[in-house]
Amino acid sequence: MKHRCAIFTDVGTTNTRVWLVLDGQVLAGAQAQVGVRDTARVGNNRKLRETLKLLIDAAVAEGGAEPTVFVAAGMIGSASGLAEVPHVPAPAGVAQLAAGTRRFAFPDVTPLPILIVPGVRTGALMGDPDSVCDADVMRGEETLCMGLLPIGALSPPAAVLNLGSHWKAIRVDAGGRVVGSATTLSGEMIHAVQSGTILASAVPQGRPAALDEAWVLRGMREQRRSGLARAMFCVRLHELAGGGNAEQRMAFLVGAFIAADLDTVMSCVEAPVLIVGSGAVPAAWRAALARAGVKASVVPEPQAEAALRAGLARVLDTCVYHQLV
Repeated sequence: MKHRCAIFTDVGTTNTRVWLVLDGQVLAGAQAQVGVRDTARVGNNRKLRETLKLLIDAAVAEGGAEPTVFVAAGMIGSASGLAEVPHVPAPAGVAQLAAGTRRFAFPDVTPLPILIVPGVRTGALMGDPDSVCDADVMRGEETLCMGLLPIGALSPPAAVLNLGSHWKAIRVDAGGRVVGSATTLSGEMIHAVQSGTILASAVPQGRPAALDEAWVLRGMREQRRSGLARAMFCVRLHELAGGGNAEQRMAFLVGAFIAADLDTVMSCVEAPVLIVGSGAVPAAWRAALARAGVKASVVPEPQAEAALRAGLARVLDTCVYHQLV
């Protein structure tokens, strides 16, 4: 089904992206390094709302077409986003996501109707403290998975490892439904280490474009030997000893985090793994999984963006077809 002219939006922890799309063709796009972490810092979503308006206006002005609907996935549906939308329980495919999509009006952001896609929850968030730790949640990755299917990047059953602010392993069943996930804060923690700890002088800023494999392996071995916190301090020791350059020490740090998360990811892997992310970290993960005997491939960034838009289009088309919104 061809969808109408729409604004497609992805709001993450640290970044917001919008695209003006007409029948699958991207007419314009805009992004800003603003996300729900800004809301958490100041206690309100004013900056996010202002940013969304600016990005929408910029995309419409550049694209030269008038959208009729705003469709968004990701952390925009969290309590720190624009409006909270309840997670739908796993297993969840496009039909369940469409049924859980909610419509809102925020005239200060856009005069368009706003559709927010729900996230997916695995397990229960109620009960005793031990059982809560068996649960997991996602916002945005489920829409990505729905889009990886029609563009031919994902052949279920399979697993998706998404390496954003959160590192998330997702299981997709033969029917193309998200059936489970496991999440860590590793992406956000690496950023925090780079910018807000004593290690800031030891490693470069930003996501690495390349990682020295030998130093990744050193970091992985040290984490396995002495734990993540000690391995992180070893980055400082390498700096004091003049060991390696900043890029190599960054590779050591990333390796420590990969090793710390490897068991969690392996617990979700029942099929080939598709890795989504930017920079050099996906390739380092692919190598780590290969050493563990798991076949994995990396999705190029343009293809991952196309998949997210395809997922939003599928949800929108299903909502329109079933008159859910």
